[in-house]
Amino acid sequence: MILPSPRYYATWLAILRIFTGLFWLSHGVGKFLNSSQYLPPNGFLPQFVAKATQGSSGFYHDFLVAVVAPHIGIFAELIRLGEVLVGCSLLFGLWTRLGALGGVFLALNYILAKGGITSFDGVGSLDMAALALSFVSLVIPTGRMLGADALLVRKVGSPAIVPEFVDEPPLQAPTPPE
Repeated sequence: MILPSPRYYATWLAILRIFTGLFWLSHGVGKFLNSSQYLPPNGFLPQFVAKATQGSSGFYHDFLVAVVAPHIGIFAELIRLGEVLVGCSLLFGLWTRLGALGGVFLALNYILAKGGITSFDGVGSLDMAALALSFVSLVIPTGRMLGADALLVRKVGSPAIVPEFVDEPPLQAPTPPE
């Protein structure tokens, strides 16, 4: 059985990265285009945080109540800007791993705000899919194919691996046991 070339796999992973970037970008741009439906005081985010404080527990509940709720305007801007930056990073393959880390961070926060992965809704959610897709680009250098990261790698350059040959005497024929 002959396996496809690494370039074949890299192309499909780049397509997955681009799709993930479009996903994040579509969510972030929508929050900019429809600001009144998203931003405080009457938008989606304040309602979401209020519901999340009722449905979450532990450290994340405390974080939502003590930090996010009092500064909801700042977090609203950070979320929509973060989604756009993550989307652009993954779409263009520029600083892909940093963008993917941002995507994992955002998705993980959304999952925790909704109560974690303790229910089937958490595991089967769109947020979990976004987490998984972003994680793929975090652990695999997907930006090096069809992305700007390939240009950065070539420009900065990685040290060339130079094979080193050591002279060794030729192998002797085996001798029969005595």
